[in-house]
Amino acid sequence: MAQSLVIVESPAKAKTIEKFLGPGYKVLASYGHVRALPSKQGSVDVEHNFSPRYHILPESQKHIELLKKEAKKSRELILATDPDREGEAIAWHLLEALGISEQAASPEVKRVTFHEITKGAIQEAIAHPGHISRELVDAQQARSVLDYLVGFNLSPFLWKKIRYGLSAGRVQSVALRLICEREKEIAAFAPREYWSIEARLGTDQGSVFAARLNAIDGKTLDKFDIADQNQAEDLVRAISKESFQVRELKKSSKKRNPAAPFTTSTLQQEASRKLGFSARKTMTVAQKLYEGIDVGNGLEGLITYMRTDSVALSQVATTEARDVITRMFGKEYALEKPRAFKNKAKNAQEAHEAVRPTALSNSPDQIKAHLTSDQFKLYRLIWQRTVASQMAAAVLDATTVDIAAGERFMFRASGQVVRFAGFMKLYIEDYDSAEEQDDQKEATLPELRQHQPLQCEELLPAQHFTQPPPRFTEASLVKTLEENGIGRPSTYASIINTLVTRKYVRLEKRTFHTEDVGMVVSDLLVNHFTKYVDYDFTAGMEEDLDAISRGEREWQPVLKDFWEPFISLLRQKETEISKQDVTTEKTDRTCPECGKPLVIKLGRSGRFLACSGFPECRYTEPLNGSEREEPVMSDQTCDKCGAPMLVKQGRYGKFLACSAYPDCKNIQPLVKPKALGIPCPQCGEGELMEKKSRYGKIFYSCNRYPQCKYALWDLPIQEPCPKCKFPLVVEKTTKRQGTFRKCPQESCDWTETLVPPETKTKAATKKPAAKKTSTATPSPKKTPAKKAASDKATAKTAPAKKASKAKSKA
Repeated sequence: MAQSLVIVESPAKAKTIEKFLGPGYKVLASYGHVRALPSKQGSVDVEHNFSPRYHILPESQKHIELLKKEAKKSRELILATDPDREGEAIAWHLLEALGISEQAASPEVKRVTFHEITKGAIQEAIAHPGHISRELVDAQQARSVLDYLVGFNLSPFLWKKIRYGLSAGRVQSVALRLICEREKEIAAFAPREYWSIEARLGTDQGSVFAARLNAIDGKTLDKFDIADQNQAEDLVRAISKESFQVRELKKSSKKRNPAAPFTTSTLQQEASRKLGFSARKTMTVAQKLYEGIDVGNGLEGLITYMRTDSVALSQVATTEARDVITRMFGKEYALEKPRAFKNKAKNAQEAHEAVRPTALSNSPDQIKAHLTSDQFKLYRLIWQRTVASQMAAAVLDATTVDIAAGERFMFRASGQVVRFAGFMKLYIEDYDSAEEQDDQKEATLPELRQHQPLQCEELLPAQHFTQPPPRFTEASLVKTLEENGIGRPSTYASIINTLVTRKYVRLEKRTFHTEDVGMVVSDLLVNHFTKYVDYDFTAGMEEDLDAISRGEREWQPVLKDFWEPFISLLRQKETEISKQDVTTEKTDRTCPECGKPLVIKLGRSGRFLACSGFPECRYTEPLNGSEREEPVMSDQTCDKCGAPMLVKQGRYGKFLACSAYPDCKNIQPLVKPKALGIPCPQCGEGELMEKKSRYGKIFYSCNRYPQCKYALWDLPIQEPCPKCKFPLVVEKTTKRQGTFRKCPQESCDWTETLVPPETKTKAATKKPAAKKTSTATPSPKKTPAKKAASDKATAKTAPAKKASKAKSKA
């Protein structure tokens, strides 16, 4: 009997699903995407209605061949890729790569989706197959082509105007702008002083509590009404003469509802706050929980699909939650009717359920032994949030007390007491800012009554300063992107990772700090491509993509509307902007060595001050304002003019410079090269010297540089090669091969082992490493001639590389 071939994306998922389907079904993995736009120019034919020129990924070729073979002997082909746009597109790409039509009679093509990998969900999906949604495929195609057009046109522009290796992306650049603008707000922030006055008040029963001055002469105080210390001290003197008594008591009861179940975005935010997970780590761990883990009954998915915008729970989930709550906490903590939530995110797609455990009966403690530490932490977070969302509201008694100090002054104290914990007994959501956290803290007040006299124990004036806006954390950045409808939550992890790996930003204590190159890139895009890094424009593009997925718009006209003004502006800026304009900034300072203006330049390590007279004057100093180290007189004299040599600090460390500068511009390395007494085998006139590169690595090169550029990384030995008679050999030591000698000529494979590598003693169960003969040739290393040259020559910019090697980033 012919088999049914089921194709999923992940091999872990394939193993889980095959167990549920049983005989007659073969489940194989595509290992993710099988076709993509090649990372080179021309992968989208703009002239022919934006036709994408896909190719099968090299790493997918062997998987496609296996799938073709299995499809030929199958009666039906079931495409079970992920239930989202990307999964729909992968299903379509699979058919294209396999050369199978969806209308084919053999094998019969079916499309199934499921949001959890459980036996019931899989069997239900197989029993009710559907077709590939062309609208979702088009929406995903439009996104891919759009990101390609931006990345493969804007990135090369950055290479020309700033430096090679940078990237720009439709969503990535907007995220960078958010971080850079926040950094500018912090830099421009001017703290403002203000004061508050707090009274510590005691009751006859011995209780002490705090109250803050709230009004003077019937007028409620604004934040800055007490502006300085003198004013605060004057008020303290006046208040200290007055007696205190309770003027008014206000008591109220309020309910606090739990947070909604997790979406992709809120899961990333809360995992960042509570667990310290990056967005990338959260999604990786969640993927494993979704694909399946054996917790005693074989492989089974522990959570539903983790890429979702929905906050909805199925009836099955709410019923199970009620049973769990009743059993664990009591009937009073359960709800009579399930609680429903409304999604507040812009452009939310609510086709799926929220992220939840597939079986709430699998409590975290019950399955802990089967999970890694990270899996347990994330599963517990998802389980607690899901259960708490269906628990009764917390009831809090809030009390506000107005306390009169004489006739002029009014203090206020407030507090709340939890009368019924409700969901708070299990889970309380964390917040990004300290103010939000403080609002949720519980404060208690003693029992007070109207007109009750109070004793003032102490009056405490306190100085405060306004604080700048906080830097973005991963959680707050994800929250802001989602609130503004920028990008999709499933892409946030890769976007953040790109910003860090490109060194546009860095993460310090879980907050984003901009790097100089990130600020320069952002400024260039904001100043010259304002429309394309505008928050509303980017959110509008997401709405257009959503409209394509709903069948309301065609994808090519959407791309045309974007492309024509974009490429026109890009061509205009190609001629208008010079690299000097972007990477160099004038200052009002002059060079202390030659008197020419100093400018701010952008280097590999960030921005620095440099003389505009370069290369005649090579003066540089850090931009961070730190004091420059004064030159120190050395015990050496200049070999050109005889003047004393100074020890100076440069960008790459200390060096010797003639004190007669600018009349004599002689400079030398602080540590002189060491002569080896070995003639240079290339020119025959010079001598090999031991030198140190700017990065501190030892190399060996001819002392006639730059006339002769012969150089080696390995120690030269003045002995001829026994095989090719080259005048020297080199000696090298590695862990794998021990100490050996070899011929430095790439055309000669002679080697000789001097000291064999240490034999590692490992457990008998492990396979011993294969032995190597003494004639094994070590992998040749690149000659350091170019690096050696850079130590003496003027720094040069890296040659431009082809734009086809860039990768488009979202």
